[in-house]
Amino acid sequence: MMLPPMRLFASRWPKIVLLLVALAALAQDAAVGITEAQIAKLAAQFGPIAKSRLTGWRDILANPKYKALPENEKLRVVNDFMNLTQFVDDIKHWGKEDYWATPIEFLSTDGGDCEDFSIAKYFTLRALGVPDDRLRITYVKETVIYNQAHMVLAYFPTPDAEPLVLDNINPTIQPASRRTDLVPVYSFNGSNLWLAKEQTGRGQSVGSSDRIGHWRDLQARLRAAS
Repeated sequence: MMLPPMRLFASRWPKIVLLLVALAALAQDAAVGITEAQIAKLAAQFGPIAKSRLTGWRDILANPKYKALPENEKLRVVNDFMNLTQFVDDIKHWGKEDYWATPIEFLSTDGGDCEDFSIAKYFTLRALGVPDDRLRITYVKETVIYNQAHMVLAYFPTPDAEPLVLDNINPTIQPASRRTDLVPVYSFNGSNLWLAKEQTGRGQSVGSSDRIGHWRDLQARLRAAS
């Protein structure tokens, strides 16, 4: 769950060698997909849990009924599904102090920490048609249970609306004003980066999300798999 301070300039972290034998093509616009053959390969490497989790994810992405849902129902489906994954610290799971996993890495290994939950929710909601400008992966400080850095996904139904918070600590989707345990620091999506001003506000734009080294590295790995 612990996250380093935001890297606004060149990443100091080495590129991590890809651990999985196969990845689906995940483009910048969150066109997410995985084939039966890829699921079979990953299941052979990681076992039945990989097949179960990836098949469930593929069913959400491929079934037209999920794309047809109202956005608040899409949030619920995706939040509930991703929160079934086990929480595991990066050092234990990946042997790295901090590693931002792709959704397929997260689900194949049935584990990840807070940023992996948030990233998987973000890409899945994008694939279900939720616009990028309504979603923000948000770095916060959790002040009640763990008193440490944490990451959640925020959803803005309209540009000036109070965001809803999708979280793996508290599985109930709530307005940000009810999450008094979270102090926002910065947020980003596929194109932009903001510094937080207040609990429910959008914050101050400070440029492109490519300024975050881990996000840049994650997207490079996704492009390499396409």
